[in-house]
Amino acid sequence: MLLQKLGLQINQQEAIATQALIVAFAVFLISALVLYFLIPVLRAKKIGQTIYELGPVWHMGKQGVPTMGGIGFIPPFLLVLAVFAVAYLICVGASEASSLIPLALTLLLGVANAAIGFVDDYCKLLKKQNQGLTAWQKLLLQLVFAAAYIAMMAITGNLHTDLTIPFTQITIQLGWLAYPIYVVVIAGFVNATNLTDGIDGLAGSITAVVALFLSVMAVYAMQETMGVVSAALLGAVCAFLLYNHYPARVFMGDTGSLFIGGVLMGCAFMAHMEIAVILAGFVYVAEMLSSLFQILYFKLTHGKRLFKMAPLHHHFEKCGWSEKKIVIIFSIVTALLCALAALTIIF
Repeated sequence: MLLQKLGLQINQQEAIATQALIVAFAVFLISALVLYFLIPVLRAKKIGQTIYELGPVWHMGKQGVPTMGGIGFIPPFLLVLAVFAVAYLICVGASEASSLIPLALTLLLGVANAAIGFVDDYCKLLKKQNQGLTAWQKLLLQLVFAAAYIAMMAITGNLHTDLTIPFTQITIQLGWLAYPIYVVVIAGFVNATNLTDGIDGLAGSITAVVALFLSVMAVYAMQETMGVVSAALLGAVCAFLLYNHYPARVFMGDTGSLFIGGVLMGCAFMAHMEIAVILAGFVYVAEMLSSLFQILYFKLTHGKRLFKMAPLHHHFEKCGWSEKKIVIIFSIVTALLCALAALTIIF
C-alpha cells in the first residue's frame, strides 16, 4: 500500500480509505476549478445543447445550455490517477508495476468510450441537431473497445471467467463464453449510463451514489486500485454536480456519460464485482430496458406505447414529477440497490 510504504503507521484498510479520500478531494477540487473557467468558454463558443424535438416541450428551455462538460472532469480524473500511479511505482518499485495494469486498462476503457461520446457530441454541434453518430455506429465502436478491453484483461491474467451466484455458494464456470458475454454487458451498461443523462443532475447523482458504494466496498475488500478509481470518479461527478444540479449550467454530454459507463465497468472487472456493480447501478439498466421495451412494444402493437415516454425518467416527467423529485427518488432507489449489492459481497 502506497501510504504504508511512505511510513505511515496505519493498517491496510485505513491506508486504502485515506488514499481514496485524498484522491476524491484532489479530483473534486481540480474539476470544480476547471469547470468554473470552462463553462463561460463553452458558452462563448456556442457549444450548446440541441434539444430533441420530440422530447418534453418544457425541455426546450434548456436549448443552448453548454454541453460536453465531461471535458471538464475527465482530464483532472486522469491527472490525479496518473500522479497516484507514478507515486506508487516510485514507492513500491517497478517490480509491482503489474498491479497497475487493471487500473490502466480501466482508464483506457473510460477514455475510449469518452472519445466515442466526444465525436458524437461534436457531430451534433456541426449538424445543429440532437442526432450525432447513429445508434449502430456508436454500438459498433463500443463493442470493439469492449472486446479490446476484455482481450487485454485476459492476456494480462486479470480476467475471471467464473461467476458466483449472489447469496449462494454456487459458482458457474463460463469458460470461453465469458468473453462475448462480458463484451455485450460492457457495451450495454455504457449505453445505459448514456441514456440516464437526460435531466439536470440525474446521471451525476446516481453515479455519485454508485461511486461511493464502490469506494466503501474497495476499503472492505482491500482493493487498492479500485478504491482510488472509484474515489476519483466520486470526486469528479460531485464537482460536476456543482454546475449540473437543477437548473443546470452545463451538461456532461455523451463525452462524460460514456466515460462514466466505461469507468464503472472497469471497476467491476477490476475487483471481480460484476454482478454487484450491475445491481448497484440497476437504475441505469432500467433506463435502458425502458427504451428497449418501448421500441419492441411499439413495433409489436403497431403504434401503442408501453410508457408515456422513454427512457424511464421522461415517463415520470410526463406523469407530473419534477426533475428534482425524479433525481431524489432515483438516487434513493440507487442507494437501496447499493445496500443490497453490498450484501452480495459481504455474504
